[in-house]
Amino acid sequence: MPSSTAQPSGVLLMGSIPFTTTEEVLSKVCSALPGRLRSIPDGETNVRNNYIGWQLDCFPKETRNSILGVATAEVPPDHRGTFSLESVKPTQFDAAALESYKTFIKLRDKGAIPQGVRFQVSLPSPLNSIKAHVKADFQPQLEPLYEHRILESLATIIEGIPAEDLRGRLPDALFKAHFAPVLEGIVTRMQGLCKGVPSGIPLGLHLCYGDYRHKHFVDPQDLSLVVQLVNHITKALDRPISWIHMPVPKDRDDSAYFEALSQLDVGGDVELYLGLVHANDTEGTRRRIRTAQSVVRRFGVTTECGMGRTPTDELNSILQISRDLTSLVV
Repeated sequence: MPSSTAQPSGVLLMGSIPFTTTEEVLSKVCSALPGRLRSIPDGETNVRNNYIGWQLDCFPKETRNSILGVATAEVPPDHRGTFSLESVKPTQFDAAALESYKTFIKLRDKGAIPQGVRFQVSLPSPLNSIKAHVKADFQPQLEPLYEHRILESLATIIEGIPAEDLRGRLPDALFKAHFAPVLEGIVTRMQGLCKGVPSGIPLGLHLCYGDYRHKHFVDPQDLSLVVQLVNHITKALDRPISWIHMPVPKDRDDSAYFEALSQLDVGGDVELYLGLVHANDTEGTRRRIRTAQSVVRRFGVTTECGMGRTPTDELNSILQISRDLTSLVV
């Protein structure tokens, strides 16, 4: 059984970071985590700080769900229930990424961002936004239209940011699916998204249980479902996956939670990041690291999910723990 006394190598930032501006995000995380980052997200600041919450307006009013606490319109009795691409607005993920990339370049030219660190762009799977924002009756019809909009944004990002500077992230939170069989449906959807990313651009999978107001949509029993999903996705793709993120709840430092990692079958070149860093819990983070190292020898660390709504004191704690308990990126 693997075991190691070495520290995990490197830190992954999940996307949302609670600073006011992109420049503040990029500057502060580089300073807080020297030599530990392969890529940096723009922090999803301002209107984007609620992950996919800002995407609600993309959908027709009468189709909107209220899972994220937003009031929605009633469906008119005479509603025809048919939609076209024009019914779904462009996502604006591309505009946000290209604007933030300008700041990334400016700071790198000044030396605030080290050479070789990439600009990380995170896009949701269309399924995430559909499940969060669209009423069940409309989900099958609107999902392919929204997927088209996501792929449009992805193409614009790839055209506007040099491949050597870009690192992509495709997240998938676990919701109750509106299709069956579920595993095959998720894999097929990920295939469609990944086809739009050239093999020269490192691409990662952020597979989490999803949360709203810091409560999981699904309480994880262990990592077996995530490992199963990763194995299926990576084998189905025509391009390599460069890194994978898996969540670890604060109260899980037991070996049963991590045992499924022994079944992870993605090859030795894929970076694994375990989301086991929790605020104000240095000793607990150490325990989770030790337990994980009894199953898998090599990994980096990150948080369970994004940090967009994290209070400042907790953010500072997370960054400090991440720095103290990791080694430099090799």
